Amino acid sequence: MNLYSVLRRSRAFKPLSFALPLIFALPLVAHANSSAILEGDRAIPTLGNAGMVVTSHTLATKAAIDVLRQGGNAVDASVTAAFVLAVVQPRSGNIGGGGFMLVSPGDSDDVVAIDYREKAPAAASQNMFLTKEGTVDNQLSRFSHQSSGVPGTVAGLLLALESYGTLDRKQAIAPAIELATEGFIVPARFTKGLEKRRERLQKDPGSLALFYKPDGSTYQPGDRFKQPELAKTLQRISDSGHEGFYQGETARLIAEQMAANDGLITEQDLADYQAKIRVPARGDYRGYQIYSMPPPSSGGTHIVQILNLLEPYPIDDLGHNSAQTIHLMAEAMKLAYADRATYLGDSDFVEVPLKGLLSADYANERRKLINSSQTTPSAEILSGDAPSYESSETTHFSIADRDGNVVSNTYTLNFSYGSGISVTGAGFLLNNQMDDFSAKPGEPNAYGLIGAEANRIEANKRMLSSMSPTIVRHQGKNLLVTGTPGGSRIITTTLQVIMNVIDHGLNVQEAVNAPRIHHQWLPDKLRVETGLSPDTLKLLREKGHEIEIKAAMGASQSIYLDDQGMMQGAADPRRETSSAMGLWRH
Repeated sequence: MNLYSVLRRSRAFKPLSFALPLIFALPLVAHANSSAILEGDRAIPTLGNAGMVVTSHTLATKAAIDVLRQGGNAVDASVTAAFVLAVVQPRSGNIGGGGFMLVSPGDSDDVVAIDYREKAPAAASQNMFLTKEGTVDNQLSRFSHQSSGVPGTVAGLLLALESYGTLDRKQAIAPAIELATEGFIVPARFTKGLEKRRERLQKDPGSLALFYKPDGSTYQPGDRFKQPELAKTLQRISDSGHEGFYQGETARLIAEQMAANDGLITEQDLADYQAKIRVPARGDYRGYQIYSMPPPSSGGTHIVQILNLLEPYPIDDLGHNSAQTIHLMAEAMKLAYADRATYLGDSDFVEVPLKGLLSADYANERRKLINSSQTTPSAEILSGDAPSYESSETTHFSIADRDGNVVSNTYTLNFSYGSGISVTGAGFLLNNQMDDFSAKPGEPNAYGLIGAEANRIEANKRMLSSMSPTIVRHQGKNLLVTGTPGGSRIITTTLQVIMNVIDHGLNVQEAVNAPRIHHQWLPDKLRVETGLSPDTLKLLREKGHEIEIKAAMGASQSIYLDDQGMMQGAADPRRETSSAMGLWRH
């Protein structure tokens, strides 16, 4: 039975009639502990048994919880949350970017992946960002109209809603339209972001008018921020669906701005865009089934690959964040990122050896390169013969409904505020995802990730991503829903949340809060968050690791579902607006 049939036969996925009052035998009550998380009570998950929402913004969490309370399913709540985030968190929530969604029913392993990654415009070409001297023009690839791929978010969200949801489009988008029209009270993080990116945003007249007061000053915490142009754009989507964004007024506004500024996206590019349903990347780790995104994401492939490499080691006995555990994890990460640089790209354009990369036999062969006592220099590691980055402002959320159906979703503009360029008259920012292609194969992108021919620029191609929305299943049920922003650290952050739960037995809040490490092959440095003991760092240096202590990595929003019907939500305290809310049957 396919996923559509499974979801439709599930009670929570039946279409709803909002003409009649919604009455439940067991009332549902929402609770939140986001304040406790911020005040220091950070190891206690948010609990519920009739639904759970964990997002990067309280208003999105509340809107999604309202959908679940009224009988909507996890997909309905996810679409509502995503559109609300496009209003209240414009630095990363978006309708001008793209992303990935995993949908898993509670009683079937028929998991699907929805790919709504941006695509290169038809006029894109392999050398479009190279100077006459053959070097990459980073200004052009990151902060110009040419840096934008054809947006996929609207198409992806609508595809999810139409295929697996129960709400109609108007119901799902209504909370976002209301917040854009009536405005919302600005939190401190909103102000800090606009002040930090002022120089870039104020270069664009549209962004200056959209995000700053008439005198050029920044909206302050407590101010009300309204977005009437965005409200009209959302209303067109509500009224006309896919055509309300990819054709008509919005498409015209995008194409006209592109044409006037040497951009490449045309009305035909927009009309041609379609999101795709794909088969997830899948692996097994210690009896648990791991589902994540396939290409054009590298995330799922390499999460599974790293877990395959680590499975023979007694990670639980070695201890959580011990020097030996971290050493083995880092060595496995290096091997996976070396393969990423060679093999990964849009599987609609290049042949990705996915089966080989995910196989236990390949892991057994590559594991021979791991020295348990000393680090292997990255210069000595090449990609194996197998049978990009998103900024820290990527946004992830996880949602579970009363029947255990779950959604894991990650989407982005790439950099914080994308290219910094807004669509005049439409009220939203454009992405700068074209920088995620290999503008010059073999050269690192903005975040040090190396790309090869598989990810070179081609017309209508999706650029490689690290986004890794992930679902773990066990004994036929959904167990863990996770994912994170964090650029090249998305893969390793998601990996560590999974291992913290499976190997180390941490509750989901502890798993999210624990200090993280990251290695991406090149540059050959082990990045660690603060929180590891000096003794551990000393032992790692003795093994040959060059260590960089950096700021927080990622912002994982995760859910754990136990076998007693309890749902545990974990909002990452690394992002001050993160929140988790659960519903209870009483």
